[in-house]
Amino acid sequence: MLTSIAVALTLLGSGVQAPQTDSLDWSTCPGDKIGMECADLRVPVNWQQPGGREITLKLGRLKATGTSEGSVLIAYGGPGAPGIAITRSGNRWAELRERMDIVTWDTRGYGEQIGGLSTGLPCTWTRIPLPGFPEDDADFGRLSDTNRGYAEACRTKDPEFFANMSSADQARDMEAIRKALGGAGLNFYGASYAGFYGQAYARLFPGQVRTMVLDGTWNHSTADWAGELEAMARSNEEAIGRFFAWCAAGKCRDVPAKWRKLVAGADRTPVPARQAGIAYDGRDLQAFAVSSARRGAEVWPKLARDIRAAAGGDASGFVPERGARYPDQSTGVTECVDWPRPAGRAELEATIARLRKVAPNAGTASTMATATLGCVGWPVGVTNPPAPLPKGLPPMLGAGAWGESDAVRRVLRQVPGSVVVRHEGPGHTLQASNPCARAHIDRYLTDRVLPAPGTRC
Repeated sequence: MLTSIAVALTLLGSGVQAPQTDSLDWSTCPGDKIGMECADLRVPVNWQQPGGREITLKLGRLKATGTSEGSVLIAYGGPGAPGIAITRSGNRWAELRERMDIVTWDTRGYGEQIGGLSTGLPCTWTRIPLPGFPEDDADFGRLSDTNRGYAEACRTKDPEFFANMSSADQARDMEAIRKALGGAGLNFYGASYAGFYGQAYARLFPGQVRTMVLDGTWNHSTADWAGELEAMARSNEEAIGRFFAWCAAGKCRDVPAKWRKLVAGADRTPVPARQAGIAYDGRDLQAFAVSSARRGAEVWPKLARDIRAAAGGDASGFVPERGARYPDQSTGVTECVDWPRPAGRAELEATIARLRKVAPNAGTASTMATATLGCVGWPVGVTNPPAPLPKGLPPMLGAGAWGESDAVRRVLRQVPGSVVVRHEGPGHTLQASNPCARAHIDRYLTDRVLPAPGTRC
């Protein structure tokens, strides 16, 4: 008894909650080679009808190698991901696991097609090229009809499940997992798109958050969506600006001037990529260039060569080495219920004009204004729109490289005391690749100790 009291006092002093007994039936995961346990958790398809039909979430757990002080729930984004397989594929949680159980799950709806073990939607998705901007109202109507037809092929197989795939649905699944683990406050790490799960959870269950890490994600917690689109565009403009500054100091001083002329010309007459038998318009080229510029100096010499070649009439250098030949879009089954979409061509054109003004070199590329073109006409409305975080949340930790850290900062400035760790360089998420950031993340999740404001890794 005295030993139990001493352990409890130690945990309270460190800020870690004493673990509680969970209600899950854990057993060795199928094909396991690293000691991971799995369990099934039944949850409603539709959280608004908790007594209705249920689906199965497959959970995975790596027990703490030392004395367990609680659990950390891990999600990897995607927007859906096989958390169990990803967690088993490396040793990225070794230090955190010394004190905490590592728990993850295969997200709802994304089943066998991505290697997940939870109940999946009975759909086969492919990545398709982003549609072009509609030229008139009739063109906008055709885009709507095309998108609806694409989505209906999946929706009709399971309309109820299709309509309950938002990040808020994932957040409600997280709350069910938290309760099943014993009901202690939630410790959550969300990477990339899973950061939207975390933001939704913070809105829905603010009193249950103990610690929350948002790593390499974007801002889904704003009342000013138009302003957030502009912030995305400015971030992309900064990425190309870094590349242009590098050119100005080196051997490609001619490239910035060539770039704007190239984009303007390609919008009138797409530039052929002869090796692939296709042609790219200005928005295509901007999407590829933003992607390359974000990757840093390692790829900038090639980007300069590709721009020069395209200015000379051959855009073959922009063709991806594998996969889609055009900038593409993901399924939309989650994205299209999370993000606002244009209601009509006039609204879309006003947004395009505004973004091109704030980002003359990057334009609308790699913003949600472009990504949500595939959501026009979607048969389910936006059920989880962006919204500010509530008051009363505990201080949270963000992490990210270049533009991602800026986006996370826009989220966490709403939560007093929060800190964002920034990597001044390229990359997507920091925990797996940046030991400095990983150490701060581990200390925060265990002891609720945040790094100093302005920390860089």
